[in-house]
Amino acid sequence: MIAATLQLSAQGLSSTKLYNYIRIAHKKGVKVLLLGEYILNPFFKELQSMSISMIKEQATLQSKILKELSSTYNMTIVAPLVMVKKKKVYKTIAKFAPSSTSYYEQQILINYSHWNEEKFFANEIKKIQSPLVFKINGFKFGVVSGFELHFDEIFAKLRDKNVDCILVPSVSTFESYQRWKALITTRAFTHNCYILRANRIGEYKDKEYTWKFYGDSVLASPNGELLEHLGNKEELMIVDMSHTEVIQARRSWGFKEMLNKRNSL
Repeated sequence: MIAATLQLSAQGLSSTKLYNYIRIAHKKGVKVLLLGEYILNPFFKELQSMSISMIKEQATLQSKILKELSSTYNMTIVAPLVMVKKKKVYKTIAKFAPSSTSYYEQQILINYSHWNEEKFFANEIKKIQSPLVFKINGFKFGVVSGFELHFDEIFAKLRDKNVDCILVPSVSTFESYQRWKALITTRAFTHNCYILRANRIGEYKDKEYTWKFYGDSVLASPNGELLEHLGNKEELMIVDMSHTEVIQARRSWGFKEMLNKRNSL
């Protein structure tokens, strides 16, 4: 399975770079393209000062563009989008496939004093549900937001889905790259699946903090190895993943088999 992450800064309503990079990805045989958080929409702190109508207009246009690109280039595009429904703002991850569109409403949002998405967005607080799962040519993907990668309960819902790769759009900052690499490779190893993470670049400043988005988009293997990673520049990372490698890792380590024995008692 050939997939890619597109590491960009915020693009707003501009689609020129998306067109150019998607053309390149198409020529390389990419079937799934992953974008980072707050690339198609302004950063969360900027959204707080925008009108609902402006946020809705932007989301509508971005959705239209991505649907067209997915259809034109026969590619599935997974992209975080801020959506408006009944004058309320929701943080979602959209999957634009050539013939359909699906949305995953992020279940667990950051709620720190300096970065409180939970307070701003209208996402419902409820029991954890299964994240978005889809299949392309027999290769199964799961979609989890960057912040949700921290929570065991999210992975418990994915345990029986047999996903080959978890797609993780993120907006990591504050020099946290070593911690994120450790988290991603550990999750990939303990669940014996690939994890493909797209992180944005650029920065945002307010009176108290500077958010420096450092990139470092990565691919981790089902054996917990860091296979590919980018630096802190605008870049397209194309990766090739194998369903056979996932199966071999699960047979070698036997983690799921051990759990199944006990769950059947």
